[in-house]
Amino acid sequence: MPTECTPTLFEFEAVERRAVVAGFDGGDITSNAGALLLGQVDRGLGLMRRFAACFIDRRDPRFVEHELGTLVGQRIFGLALGYEDLNDHDELRKDPTFAVLAGKLTPVVRKDCEALAGKSTLNRLEHTPRRHGAKYHKIDCDGSRVDALLVDLFLEAHDRAPREIVLDLDNTDIPLYGGQEGRFFHGHYDAYCYLPLYVFCGRHLLLARQRCANVAGSAGAVEEMARIVAQIRQSWPRVRITLRADSGFSNDALMAWCEANRVDYVFGLARNVRLEAVLAEPLAEAKRLCLASGKPARVFHDFRYRTRDSWSRERRVVGKAEHTLEGANPRFVVTSFKRTRTLDARALYEDLYCARGEAENRIGEQFELFADRASSATLQANQLRLTFSAMAYVLIDTLRRVGLRHTQFADAAVATIRLKLLKLGAQVRKSVRRIHFAIASGCPNKIEFELAYLFLRRAFSSA
Repeated sequence: MPTECTPTLFEFEAVERRAVVAGFDGGDITSNAGALLLGQVDRGLGLMRRFAACFIDRRDPRFVEHELGTLVGQRIFGLALGYEDLNDHDELRKDPTFAVLAGKLTPVVRKDCEALAGKSTLNRLEHTPRRHGAKYHKIDCDGSRVDALLVDLFLEAHDRAPREIVLDLDNTDIPLYGGQEGRFFHGHYDAYCYLPLYVFCGRHLLLARQRCANVAGSAGAVEEMARIVAQIRQSWPRVRITLRADSGFSNDALMAWCEANRVDYVFGLARNVRLEAVLAEPLAEAKRLCLASGKPARVFHDFRYRTRDSWSRERRVVGKAEHTLEGANPRFVVTSFKRTRTLDARALYEDLYCARGEAENRIGEQFELFADRASSATLQANQLRLTFSAMAYVLIDTLRRVGLRHTQFADAAVATIRLKLLKLGAQVRKSVRRIHFAIASGCPNKIEFELAYLFLRRAFSSA
């Protein structure tokens, strides 16, 4: 007859004559129960399956315990839930939520290991050696397939082709603190860094390209936009496309490409002596209005402009002559749009161009998913980490856009959704027929959880 052991209980101060005790006898417990919603998103999009198809696997299938879909799923779900380090997965591989998300409860080949992968196996997935064909490097990521997948996911998110879309181009810095490949000092950011290029359409991520910092902000933009626009027009041949970006992208090569390919643009334009001279009278008027009212004043000026030698043609420029209590603040944008009643100088600057700040918010959300973690030795491996972060963003953004659109989290940041809806504690009860996640009855966001579940089921019922 087996011995019955009584678990050790720890006694604390009594409350209202009731003993307070604690013990490690709760069974399986998870702090990630809300991620079951991400599992619904994954199944609806087929994201892990499709992303795994972007990899080339040279492992011998006879000895493969962890399929590619399991490996990439562990990493992406981990980033979405706030687990930055691979070391975390030595414990996460035992988490019942991750097992359910991976669709794998028991090992297949080796009965003496966990169902999910640990840090060493995941490290071999991420690690890209400087020289091809290292002994333990058997998996490679095809970047061109990943690029196409991000655009496909954007296209599939629409029930019908929109009349027009705005693509936001932007770059930012990812600080480096070691001797990574492609490490350069960037004067603007005053640090050694990478300079990734992003493309968003609203909240949809279409590109996350890792780059060295010794290039211009617009480096590679023409090639990337040619590929993205061509893929979009295959599905939406009549859509009107506008590119929007800061002054780092207002170069002749990109603007000429737009003009030759029926793509509109509105780019910031760095000010210079000639531009400020054109804006002299409007600035004087703005100063007079500011001094008279005691509030900042703006006067807009529409004119034609061409650089002395870097532009191939004259283009429309809108100047914002602004005077604040701190002084003059002139700004300029260059655009392919013709002047109309609905798109005059003020509307073009304030309504169209200034909306690009939303793209900066989306990049900030990428950093909340550890896109700025570039601790691998090679540029290609750091690109893969950026790609994992991009897929984690797609997961949470789809949850927000589809499942949470009628809740208080419809416009919530990634970190808020993670904290209040995904990081839910639950006791996990397993039986032959069921895995039951018992979430606290007093969970403050259970209504949002229920609505997200229902909306996702409805949206992906045919997936």
